[in-house]
Amino acid sequence: MERIKLAVIFGGMSTEHDVSIVSGMSVLKHLNKEKYEIYPIYIDKAGEWYCYTKPLPEIVVPEVGEEITHIQKIENIVEVLKQMDCVFPVLHGLYGEDGTIQGFLELLKIPYVGCRVLASSVSMDKAYTKILFDRAGIQQVEYVYLKKEKGQYYYVEKDFSEKPCNAEELIEKIEQKLTYPVFVKPSNSGSSVGITKVKQREELIEAIEEAAKYDRKILIEQGIEAREIECAVLGNEQVEAACVGEILSAEEFYSFDSKYKNEESVTVIPAKLPRQIAQTIRELAVKAFKTVDGAGLARVDFFVEKQTEQIYINEINTMPGFTNISMYPKLWEAVDMPYTELLDKLITLSMSH
Repeated sequence: MERIKLAVIFGGMSTEHDVSIVSGMSVLKHLNKEKYEIYPIYIDKAGEWYCYTKPLPEIVVPEVGEEITHIQKIENIVEVLKQMDCVFPVLHGLYGEDGTIQGFLELLKIPYVGCRVLASSVSMDKAYTKILFDRAGIQQVEYVYLKKEKGQYYYVEKDFSEKPCNAEELIEKIEQKLTYPVFVKPSNSGSSVGITKVKQREELIEAIEEAAKYDRKILIEQGIEAREIECAVLGNEQVEAACVGEILSAEEFYSFDSKYKNEESVTVIPAKLPRQIAQTIRELAVKAFKTVDGAGLARVDFFVEKQTEQIYINEINTMPGFTNISMYPKLWEAVDMPYTELLDKLITLSMSH
């Protein structure tokens, strides 16, 4: 049987570059080498494309932050990609998970793993995901949406009218709607980069400024005492949900450092939840995936309020982590779909869509 020519792309220009390398290497290590003719492609932080030349049997999955070696510049990436039967863009965050690489591959008419342009872009932009989830009737915590343009703050109303505000007016508007603690986050970012938990008024503007380093659109969300629950989904027209898992963060919230650097953060699979709550989360995960018009895969994240057991959707990730500690592959392993089989299924889904 002729092997499928498969390009695996990793790295990229986002704040999640280092995590993408680890995810990409994990995918390369677990792919069935008899089934695929594999072409590893690395994008550096400046957006240059390289062929990764290390022999596949010698690949060792690096730690987050390790530099890439064994690379050779690709002169004409379009010609290289056009020879492929399928592309697996293991790219997290901006320029990878936001519809840009997906649009590029659509133009080249090459099948690729994961969500299409629309689902990728709206799922990357948390403000717009929230609008869709509101429309779908999926419960979320209260939030405020604002922008910062050329040093000026704008408060964005539900009808999208924008009101310019100074810092004092902005604080007042936020405090009318939310109570401390709140979470301040860039609308477009990933791996919890740029997120701050704010416990009092004095910290609010500084947290907004931090989020504004990553995006001009900023969300402020009501903080609640909640468990962090995640669910993996898989499919195109027919969508399956795996079991649900729980994040037990070693820090106050699941920040970049607590995800990738603090070994005391653990995941519990399956999450210790009442069966009905777990089932509701699985159903909501599929609904959220269909709401954004998803394809292939996603990880959908929820909060379960500790006192009331009320379920709130947090966000949807259309190219979740694929590292050895990542929740997405681990949730499928827990329902008897090993990593290699999961990759086969994703590639098959991409080529039949």
